[in-house]
Amino acid sequence: MVSVFSQYAWLIPVFPLLAFVLLAAAGSKARTAGPYAGIAAILASFIMALLVCIERLDSGAQNYIRDGFKWLQVGDFTLSMGFEVSNLNAVMLLIVTLVSLLVHIYSLGYMKTDERIHVFFSYIALFSFAMLGLVLSVNMVQFYLFWELVGVCSFLLVGFWYSKPEAKAAAKKAFLVTRIGDLGLFIGILLLFWSMPGHALDFASIQAAFASGGIPAETTTWIAVLFFIGAIGKSGQFPLHTWLPDAMEGPTPISALIHAATMVAAGVYLVARNFDIFLASDTAMQIVAYVGGFTAIFAATIAIAQSDIKRILAYSTISQLGYMMMALGVSDTYTAGIFHLLTHAFFKALLFLGAGSVIHAIHTQNIHEMGGLGKRMKITAWTFAVGALALSGIPPFSGFWSKDAILSAAYDNNQLLFWIGIVTAFFTALYMARLFFLVFWRKAETEAGQSAHESPSTMTVPLLVLAVPAALAGFLYTPWNEGFGSWLSGVDQQHKIHLFVMLLSSFAGILGIMVGYILYAKNAIAKDPLQAKLPMLYTLLERKYYVDEIYRYFIIIPFYGIGAVLKTIDTYIVGGTVRLVTAAAFGFGQTSTRMQNGQVQTYGLITLLGLLILILAVAGRRFIDVG
Repeated sequence: MVSVFSQYAWLIPVFPLLAFVLLAAAGSKARTAGPYAGIAAILASFIMALLVCIERLDSGAQNYIRDGFKWLQVGDFTLSMGFEVSNLNAVMLLIVTLVSLLVHIYSLGYMKTDERIHVFFSYIALFSFAMLGLVLSVNMVQFYLFWELVGVCSFLLVGFWYSKPEAKAAAKKAFLVTRIGDLGLFIGILLLFWSMPGHALDFASIQAAFASGGIPAETTTWIAVLFFIGAIGKSGQFPLHTWLPDAMEGPTPISALIHAATMVAAGVYLVARNFDIFLASDTAMQIVAYVGGFTAIFAATIAIAQSDIKRILAYSTISQLGYMMMALGVSDTYTAGIFHLLTHAFFKALLFLGAGSVIHAIHTQNIHEMGGLGKRMKITAWTFAVGALALSGIPPFSGFWSKDAILSAAYDNNQLLFWIGIVTAFFTALYMARLFFLVFWRKAETEAGQSAHESPSTMTVPLLVLAVPAALAGFLYTPWNEGFGSWLSGVDQQHKIHLFVMLLSSFAGILGIMVGYILYAKNAIAKDPLQAKLPMLYTLLERKYYVDEIYRYFIIIPFYGIGAVLKTIDTYIVGGTVRLVTAAAFGFGQTSTRMQNGQVQTYGLITLLGLLILILAVAGRRFIDVG
């Protein structure tokens, strides 16, 4: 088959790159027209991605690879750049461009009054370019370059409101914490380079080498684990998850973009893109599965006690990313994990943009200061409900089908992780019920809540559009429709029907909503019911198991102490020695200058002193020789 559109897939990231260059060059002159230029660029990318994805629906289509640009040559080694189009990254291209397009449109309303709106749109254009370039990369070096650019863009966008100390601190934290994971990935790439035949780093060669078992088992495990450390940083897995909730200090549209389609998706995509490496190591697969399972239930419990609407959704993202990693670790294909990434992108973008609509209306992020918004913001409320039901895994919404695929794989391969997934499903439904009932259901407690009104159409239309795939995208891959899984992975596979799993996961989700309704819908007591009845547990969850405090006292403060010691050594020993030598040279120079005063008697005295010193030196030497 002739790849008509795939050969032009390189244009998909180029469009937002051009928008970034245009907006950066125009500066403040682009404040009015610039956002529309950004929207036009990402719309072109979305259309192109859609055409590529449709073309890839031909089950016999081969991966399209272009790597003809020679970037670096050292001896016999040549590193070429280019792009590769496969079924996996065709789906990713569609997700990224669609979510980014809707975020662009939404931002027209949300950022309308911001003086730096043109800067904001230039940043999100660059962010989209970086993620799309990462997805299309043909080798690991190119992948890593875009991987780092994604991190830089997140730093710029999380700290966009840099006048706020919290935003600056969150941006620095995100950048530094993810650097830990990036270091692991970088070392993994170096190890991969030395292990691969011919030092090849293109994905086709990597797949062939590890699928044939040509790399030693111990080396394979180390490469996979180091790659996973990179994924832990980007995708907010325990213990490098702490940056993700703090990143909520950025504008809400960016929260949606980061959590749905770009930054955090990159880590899951990294594991899926190099899945042959992980499949070759049982140890690495177990690490991925157990870290993912622990992260899923760990973050879900924290979300129950948070009061900031965006932080609740942030911990929800961490939990769902844990589900994805668990799916990748317990399956022999990446289908379930990527399928959940697909559905999650839609309902999580919907939830974040819905939260932004609420914040835009009442100017607070504290859910205890909200209430009654269901009557005043009906579009926001109904679309948010769709996203909440999808996230909670309630049938027939999309999250139910993707979560069922994960739980079915866990049920077949790891019963412990299966039950962790079920318990997590209950907590997920519980914290989403708490969020929905406190924000939209109960009586408004503040004047702002009583006077709230619906957001403009630029913000509500993206909500309506996202509500459709959030509700229906799950039907792409069900136990009765297995074509998507085989097409995505390129391997014929059977999606087993586990009626027990489907019923149990549905029961867990419904039970969580019922408990949430009983505890929060009626607002019977002033305090949070969990806080009133179990204050110690509530405090533990509210403080996020004190992970930030542990890091502060056992890592940050000791490093500050080491830094203070090194600074003292540098100032008083290294610097003191330099200053002493400088002072001695300066003093000697000044003394020499005073001696050279043109007076004969001074020169005579110096000559006499020099002769005396010379005589003493000679006499001392003879005395030593005689002795």
